[in-house]
Amino acid sequence: MWYRLFKFAIFRPLVKYGYGARLIGAENFPRQGGAILASNHIGALDSLVIPAMVPRPLRFPAKAELFSGDGGLGAKIIAWFLKRIDMVPIDRTGGRASADALGAISDTLAEGNVVAIYPEGTRSPDGRLYKGKTGMARIALQNRVPVIPVGVVGTKSRKGPLGIPWVTRPLVIIGEPLDFSAYAGTPGNTRVLRWVTDETLAAIQQLTGQEYADVYAARVKQGDLAERGSDDFVIPRPGGGEPPQPAVENVA
Repeated sequence: MWYRLFKFAIFRPLVKYGYGARLIGAENFPRQGGAILASNHIGALDSLVIPAMVPRPLRFPAKAELFSGDGGLGAKIIAWFLKRIDMVPIDRTGGRASADALGAISDTLAEGNVVAIYPEGTRSPDGRLYKGKTGMARIALQNRVPVIPVGVVGTKSRKGPLGIPWVTRPLVIIGEPLDFSAYAGTPGNTRVLRWVTDETLAAIQQLTGQEYADVYAARVKQGDLAERGSDDFVIPRPGGGEPPQPAVENVA
């Protein structure tokens, strides 16, 4: 109830009529069943524009500490909001806590929900598309759900009226779902995980036309490439090699 109230009473009118957002490919979005929405990440408003425009509710994984409400009134409001719209708390401390967090995502998918993930792991520092982390692929294979590639364009924000973050005519493009079920029996195979991740990023690149840098964005934002940049890592597309052999499952 709260998700639909916020979406249709506040966020969708703001995004569609205030920002002038457009949606292409709505027919590609599965009408039911669990799925992973995998998108590029170029602006802070991506997490507002995408759920406001796509046909079904989304569940975003969010840092577990945001759900505690510690840190004053603002933190309490954020915690209340995240809980009301059913976001998935993710404990990043490692070990059993992280395993439980992945279990929460699996439960969400099993209930027929769509979980939204940014495979790059962080916002692009310069508009390029960056190397994806394989966690998204692992979740997709373990839960046997399709991956919906989504591209966003024009979501880098500026200050608008009353200081509200503003964008002009952002575009959300939904691609055809990717079926990796042939590899569901090998969720721990690193070669398979990399191939699935690269194919997903390649599908996103086809939607957005972004230049691709084969390096993690975090290295360019605050790592050893912060001053050097990613020019030396630009290649035509992610991956591109021969697909790995699908798993052969034993039938009792």
